[in-house]
Amino acid sequence: MTFSIHGLPVARGIAIGRAVLVGSSRVEVAHYFIKPEQIPAEIDRVRVGRNAVVDELQRLQHAMPKDAPPELTALLDVHLMLLEDETLTTGVKHWITDRLYNAEWALTTQLEIIARQFDEMEDEYLRERKADLEQVVDRILRYMKGVVSPIALPPPVRRKGGSHQMSPDESLTVPLVLIAHDLSPADMLQFKQSVFAGFVTDVGGKTSHTAIVARSLDIPAVVGARSASQLVRQDDWVIIDGDAGVVVVDPSPIILAEYGFKQRQGELERERLTRLRHTPAITLDGHKVELLANIEMPEDAVSAVTAGAVGVGLFRSEFLFMGRKGSLPNEEEQYQAYRSAVEGMQGMPVTIRTVDIGADKPLDKGHKEDTHLNPALGLRAIRWSLADPAMFLTQLRAILRAAVHGQVNLLVPMLAHGSEIRQTLALLDFARAELDNRGVVYGPLKLGAMIEIPAAALTLPLFLKYFDFLSVGTNDLIQYTLAIDRADESVAHLYDPLHPAVLRLLADTIRACQAQGKGVSVCGEMAGDITMTRLLLGLGLRSFSMHPAQILAVKQEVLRADTARLGPWAQRVLESEDPVQAMAEPLTARPDGTPCRVDSGLGPLSKY
Repeated sequence: MTFSIHGLPVARGIAIGRAVLVGSSRVEVAHYFIKPEQIPAEIDRVRVGRNAVVDELQRLQHAMPKDAPPELTALLDVHLMLLEDETLTTGVKHWITDRLYNAEWALTTQLEIIARQFDEMEDEYLRERKADLEQVVDRILRYMKGVVSPIALPPPVRRKGGSHQMSPDESLTVPLVLIAHDLSPADMLQFKQSVFAGFVTDVGGKTSHTAIVARSLDIPAVVGARSASQLVRQDDWVIIDGDAGVVVVDPSPIILAEYGFKQRQGELERERLTRLRHTPAITLDGHKVELLANIEMPEDAVSAVTAGAVGVGLFRSEFLFMGRKGSLPNEEEQYQAYRSAVEGMQGMPVTIRTVDIGADKPLDKGHKEDTHLNPALGLRAIRWSLADPAMFLTQLRAILRAAVHGQVNLLVPMLAHGSEIRQTLALLDFARAELDNRGVVYGPLKLGAMIEIPAAALTLPLFLKYFDFLSVGTNDLIQYTLAIDRADESVAHLYDPLHPAVLRLLADTIRACQAQGKGVSVCGEMAGDITMTRLLLGLGLRSFSMHPAQILAVKQEVLRADTARLGPWAQRVLESEDPVQAMAEPLTARPDGTPCRVDSGLGPLSKY
């Protein structure tokens, strides 16, 4: 039966494919793709775990007291039968061998497939056996993780509805879409080079990190879809409409055909945009605009160059620290990563942001936020770095060394206090001294600060005194200015980049930097939003940093813009009580007196 789920559109386009569910087990499960040569080892891991649970249950049977209830003995018999069922073991081998899932992921995937078969049984007693299956799989997973298994039988998880499932021999060319309750940045990093055509998560907002990384992958994504991971089943056909924020499950042939047409239209539009790759980003009135790329890993430099970026405006170094099971990258590892990014940009500048751990990007080790507190306001970003000087110095030395290989800028996140600025600069000097003492060569750095806390935006003279450039992180600036958790879908409707207070802070930062001849860029999601491009140009911004996938669309808007006419219009938007309405109002006249109009920022703007 066809049904739809509504969420927040965060990455445009249409994806059509089979559903792959993650995180369906009560035990936290890692999801990653293995290499073909790892297949035997992964199958063996499952076999060892299964055999260990069989041995455990057989020991329980033998140790059962004579006066034990017969139901308990029967329960253990059922569990042993399920463990020896070929449907479970054969299915797990299929997912490992054909899909290259890791052992735990293959086990939970096969659990979903068999559980569906139990749901469709007419006999009530047999339907209830799904709970037994979930229990034995749970025990295998716990053994594989080294966690003691509880004996208690959990209540069964019930689902309604039906769906056709993928046959084991179906071609691997079938597109896959990922459905999850939530995905951490580390999860997204694991899936970055994967085969997924789209993402859907139950939770998250338009600027949650899941959404940001999905946009960087240039694939359709919907977040905040509430119960998607419970309603969608393993291998369901799913359509992700990243433009409307809709997920269509088990679509009819007519709906499939309609969305297939939309998908092809989107592909043609992207193909047309590629022709702009080598076109300089210059407005109609001759202003050169710098379009930079945001990247997460060194290898992303390739996509940045391919998209026509003139540099990296934000290298999120924290991704080097994630998914490492508690260890931190050492100086040499970081140096090689930064060097690879610098060399990959072929002489163009690279701005490396110091580690921004915390909030929606937790680390696997060390400090853990109290769950009753808001991690966005806790020990994160520069606060975390200053709290661990040894770690911070390691990163600073690696960045300094990488600066030998090209133009490197250092960007410091979440600064708010003069004391934090002075501590950061002192540690940078200390890192230089350490390299001098070791006789290690390092290069010069331009120093920049993120403006993402209102306190920083309101004390710009202090920041301009110490830094060569500023970069506005609009995601956090909006979050902190409006007191909204940007990862919380329940307040996502209040997240407003056009709020007068946000626009005022942004405009003041641009104006102050221009007055002192300092560089200023926007590296938040506003920079890659084509509905905001002309407003930012009208406010005087000439440097945008965004995901590589967004560069060409923004360039198209730049090429159509006339900043001389956008300036007065942007000023009226800035001074309005209702910026959305002001953006829809026409300009009264061009400089020559003839009428002209700027369309709403809510849609494409017409040429002048």
